[in-house]
Amino acid sequence: MKGLFITFEGPDGAGKSTQVQKLSEYLTREEIPFIHTREPGGTEISDQIRSLILDPAHKEMVDETEVLLYAASRSQHVKEKIIPALDKGYIVLCDRFVDASIAYQGVGLGLDVETIKVINEFATGGLSPDRSYMIDLPVSVGKERMTARNQLDRIEQKGTDYHETVRQAFLELYEQNNDRITLVNGEKNVEEIFHDIIKDFTTLWDNYCRNN
Repeated sequence: MKGLFITFEGPDGAGKSTQVQKLSEYLTREEIPFIHTREPGGTEISDQIRSLILDPAHKEMVDETEVLLYAASRSQHVKEKIIPALDKGYIVLCDRFVDASIAYQGVGLGLDVETIKVINEFATGGLSPDRSYMIDLPVSVGKERMTARNQLDRIEQKGTDYHETVRQAFLELYEQNNDRITLVNGEKNVEEIFHDIIKDFTTLWDNYCRNN
C-alpha cells in the first residue's frame, strides 16, 4: 500500500522545521514507519543543488535559473527518496514542496505560475501531497526570528515586499486547495501549533488506516 505524503509550508521563520521534528518524534514513539526530509535537498545531488540556490554569493542568479534548479533538485529527490519510501508504505514528512515554488518563484518573482506548475509536474511526475500543513505568521515576526537565528541565505535576504508577496501567495494557495492544505496559526507557541497539527494528523491517519 502507498504511504502518506505530508508537507510543511509557510513563510520563512514560521517554524516549519520545528513542527516537522515534533511530528517525527511523535511517529517514532508510535512506532509508525516514516522518513523526514527537506527541500531543496534530501539527496546528495539535491543537496549540492541546494548549496547553489541558497548561497548568498550567487546574487547574479537569474529567476529562470532559480526555478529550474529547484525543479532539478525536486526531481532527484522525488525519484530517489520520496517515491521509494511511499512505495514501502512509509509516511514521508517533507519540509517544503511544490507549493513553495509557486509562492516563491512564481508569485514572488512575478513569473508565470502556470509555467511553474508545468515544470514541477514534469519534475515530480505529478506527485502531490496527501496533506500540507501551512504555518502562517506575519512577515515582520518571521524576519525577527530569522535574524536572531543565524546568517540568512540568499532567499531569506530578499526584501520585505518580496516576503509579503510570498506570504499572500501561500494564503491564496490555501484558499484554492483547502481540501489538502490545513492552515495553522504560526503566532501561537510551539506546543499549541503542534496540538493543532496533531489533531488533524490523527484524523488523517485513522482514515488512512481504515482504508488500507
